[in-house]
Amino acid sequence: MIPRDLENTLLNALHNMPVVALLGPRQVGKTTLALKIAERNLEKKSSYLDLELDTDLSKLNDPEGYLRRFENQLLIIDEVQRKPDLFRILRGLIDIRKRAGEKFGQFLLLGSASRDLLQQTSETLAGRIRYLELSPFSALEVYKTEQLGFNVEKLWFRGGFPNSYLTETDDESWEWRNDFISSYVERDIPLMGPQIPATRMKRFWKMLAHYHGQQPSLSDLGKSLEISHTTTRTYLDILTDFYMVRQIQPWAGNTKKRLVKSPKIYIRDTGLLHKLLNISEFDDLLGHPIVGASWEGFIIENIIGHLSNKWQYSYYRTATQNEIDLVLEGPNKQVWAIEIKRSSAPVIKKTFHNACEDIGATRKFVIYSGKERFPMGEGTEAIGLIEFLKFFDE
Repeated sequence: MIPRDLENTLLNALHNMPVVALLGPRQVGKTTLALKIAERNLEKKSSYLDLELDTDLSKLNDPEGYLRRFENQLLIIDEVQRKPDLFRILRGLIDIRKRAGEKFGQFLLLGSASRDLLQQTSETLAGRIRYLELSPFSALEVYKTEQLGFNVEKLWFRGGFPNSYLTETDDESWEWRNDFISSYVERDIPLMGPQIPATRMKRFWKMLAHYHGQQPSLSDLGKSLEISHTTTRTYLDILTDFYMVRQIQPWAGNTKKRLVKSPKIYIRDTGLLHKLLNISEFDDLLGHPIVGASWEGFIIENIIGHLSNKWQYSYYRTATQNEIDLVLEGPNKQVWAIEIKRSSAPVIKKTFHNACEDIGATRKFVIYSGKERFPMGEGTEAIGLIEFLKFFDE
């Protein structure tokens, strides 16, 4: 099994906060990582509760009485959003234990959806909780393990979910992704709150895949589904909250240029994207119109997954098509402009350089499919994905 880069970060958070919430989509390895952390956390005994099991869920009929039994222990609570009234109890217990001298590492909460967990804890556990996100395998994470055997195209094509990437054949990966999508729309999303017909949500998800890397017209999508613009927005936000879709907002700095102001939409895992678009063979992907946008989304998701909270990300596009695929703004007024190219011999348009002038870019990169690092003129540097990600891994 490939080790997860988040392990030390999670352990450090448990040593500094009473509650840590590890969020991310289902089947991404949260439970495996949490149990591994419990083994390393030698200072406290650990217990595990899975709220998807009726037997464990029923233990919390009297949550205060049950949770009081775990003083001076780390209690891992999986799928915690299934018990939203738990957070008020946790706050009281945390404060009681703090007065008794137990300050850190009391609860590790695992959640498969961001919205319910964030809404329930935003007030009740303010100042007592740290949020971490576990994403599917990243390119740098796999590279560190596989080194010379690393095949970025395999990760791009299959996506980063462990059970998809690690299968022996592409066909097995394909079947897993098919089951995953069906399970999400038929069981997981309804189980966690939103009551949406599974066939409609699956159809919306597939339609959205065709807008990958674009600014979709929610009105047009709504007309196709015979739902309102507002309902379409709700569907989009649900998939975002469940870590299936990423919405990248436009750059919000000062400029006199007329900017495109709607978010760009990406299916976060390219393996799921390819399944939604019925691209079952790698050669078919290379000849598909989505190939450029798919590669762009793969690169962008990998980069965002490695950013600390000191960095902000956006995209830049003017009405005259001056464009930057990804803008990173970080410490010391750094503004990095990133162009993404699938070609092994990338060519940069003047519109990219014009856009860099608009935002005052301090560094300009072209991330391409090759491995060599070389200058391209006008202060722009070509670089491979792994080398670029290492900037944030130091």
